[in-house]
Amino acid sequence: MSGFGRMVELAPRNAELSSRIGVQPIAIGAVALVLVLFGIGSIALYRSFTGNMPETDRMVAARQLQAKTAQVSEALVEKTKGLEATQQESIDQLQTVQDQLQTLRRQIAAQQADNKKLSEQIAALTEQIEGLRQAQANAQANEPAAEPSPRKRSKRSAYRKRHRSRG
Repeated sequence: MSGFGRMVELAPRNAELSSRIGVQPIAIGAVALVLVLFGIGSIALYRSFTGNMPETDRMVAARQLQAKTAQVSEALVEKTKGLEATQQESIDQLQTVQDQLQTLRRQIAAQQADNKKLSEQIAALTEQIEGLRQAQANAQANEPAAEPSPRKRSKRSAYRKRHRSRG
């Protein structure tokens, strides 16, 4: 195998060297375990003496957030109810205005009908008056000139006529 170069041996040649390497990872692991346990113990002691527990703080923060959310939800519900009430009042007012408008339209229509009826009656009366005027004008044109009616004479002129005829 000339093309591949030298192969690495997997099995150690020296047993003493392998025993020293095998002990070191176990010692490193043990030291790491002791350090981790020491760190966890230190954190636990610190939290127990200071009373500061992040889980409790998180729960308190979550409860406060829930309380705020509930307050905001209640406020939104109240505002929504207020808007619904206002909207219903507006609808009622609009309905009242529409009813008044409808009544006003009916009254205007009735008044217009009365005005039309009165206008027709006035037109009919005007035609009748014109007819009477025409009839009177025709009657006057057809009558012969009548003698003027004797006027009442004053007492003085009647006295004079009587005395003239006597004398």
